[in-house]
Amino acid sequence: MTFPTAFLAGPTLLLSWLALGTSVVAQNPAPALTKESFKENIARETSLNYLLALPSGYEATADKKWPLVVFLHGAGERGGDLEVLKKHGPPKLVQEGRKFPFILAAPQCPTDHWWPDEPVLELIDHLQASLHVDPDRIILTGLSMGGYGTWAFAARAPERFAAIVPICGGGTPYLMRRLTKLPIWVFHGAKDPVVALEESDRLVSALKKNGAKEVQFTIYPEAGHDSWTQAYATDALYEWMMAQKRQP
Repeated sequence: MTFPTAFLAGPTLLLSWLALGTSVVAQNPAPALTKESFKENIARETSLNYLLALPSGYEATADKKWPLVVFLHGAGERGGDLEVLKKHGPPKLVQEGRKFPFILAAPQCPTDHWWPDEPVLELIDHLQASLHVDPDRIILTGLSMGGYGTWAFAARAPERFAAIVPICGGGTPYLMRRLTKLPIWVFHGAKDPVVALEESDRLVSALKKNGAKEVQFTIYPEAGHDSWTQAYATDALYEWMMAQKRQP
């Protein structure tokens, strides 16, 4: 498959958890996705590459802060080839020419690993430091394994996000007490043979039991595991995302 020249290779970085190092991001206007990564030196280090898409008008508005959407892929896209991230979700839509009014970052989970929360949260720190990110409008979303990651990262650091959108994921019900003030839109397919609908259902139930008010749950009656194609094609989802702002 041939990709347009707008997909550029960026520098390689390794993420560290103890000290920030020199980081580099694309300096030229990016009409679509660019390949990025960054590096920090520590006793323990993790490689984390990612796709980056900047919104139209980004370079012309240096004083404007933009929403940031972080997309976590599923288990099938792990590895070292960023091209596979363009198969699903927002990266796929950008690849097809869709323009979003936000910065999109899509990190890639290493082969044979689960989503590592520290590197992803450090990536968000890096993006905030190097791009014009509105810290009050950071949205986390993901599908399948990335849906699990979305729930987990939000429970670990709910104060970081304006909202989350977990799709066909799951998690730990007792942790939902940490998310009662966070706007959440959950999607799942009723006929999902990989991650049962009950995985999302029990988390939504736990949220409501703990007093959560801003929870939406969309179930696609005929969808199997792939409920993300319909979810990410929903214009109302992006309108909802852009209306969210982190609460103090």
